[in-house]
Amino acid sequence: MTIEWRYTTHPGLGVLSLSGYLGADAVGRFSGAVGWVLARGTGVVVLDLTGLRGWSAGGQLAVAEAARRLAADGRGLELAAIPADGSLVPTGDTPPIPVHCDLPTALAAHHGGGREQREWRSDDWPGTRNPATLPGD
Repeated sequence: MTIEWRYTTHPGLGVLSLSGYLGADAVGRFSGAVGWVLARGTGVVVLDLTGLRGWSAGGQLAVAEAARRLAADGRGLELAAIPADGSLVPTGDTPPIPVHCDLPTALAAHHGGGREQREWRSDDWPGTRNPATLPGD
């Protein structure tokens, strides 16, 4: 099982939302999504984990690595709605990662985040239909 992602930009803020399970087989896809974020946004990145069913220790380490990559670009990472176990593997060399109980709270911390400006997503993001896989094709 892997993840799907959606990235939306807001004024001075980006939201990277994940769905699925962030395990070892999804780390490469997650890393690619973070690269997409680095290339197309500015400001703090809120990692919205509302749709995430869980994460492995390796997935958590990938989040820590994302925080380092973003910090190297002068950007911060914040988490919203971490999975139920509430854990995050500390690595000791990770920039501080604020954690919010949900996405609305994270956006409120940034004055509501403002209106979405742009959106990119993986092909199978929940709630979207890929025209190549529609019935009758």
